Amino acid sequence: MNIDHAKVRREGMRWLILLALNHARPFGANDSVVLSTAQAIYLDATPLELRRELDYLFDRELVKLKKEPNGQWFCDLTRFGTDVAEYTIDCEPGIARPVRYW
Repeated sequence: MNIDHAKVRREGMRWLILLALNHARPFGANDSVVLSTAQAIYLDATPLELRRELDYLFDRELVKLKKEPNGQWFCDLTRFGTDVAEYTIDCEPGIARPVRYW
């Protein structure tokens, strides 16, 4: 059995971003805060990698992004992102949300 480690990492990071932003509600968070959270799990996570996954979540309308002129990104969950993080709606493929056990 071949495991696509890059895919597992991408999808895991997307779930981690949703969780971090869910905990940052109702204020949202700067991308550097989310990156430090991601680096707690993925030690070698880079700003570019994080921004790729934030863009993916933005395209799926799960996060809102405000890209500042100074290069920082400010992120927050949308209504759908909150629902995915809180298990109130189904999660489509592409995000490694664990199966609900409670």
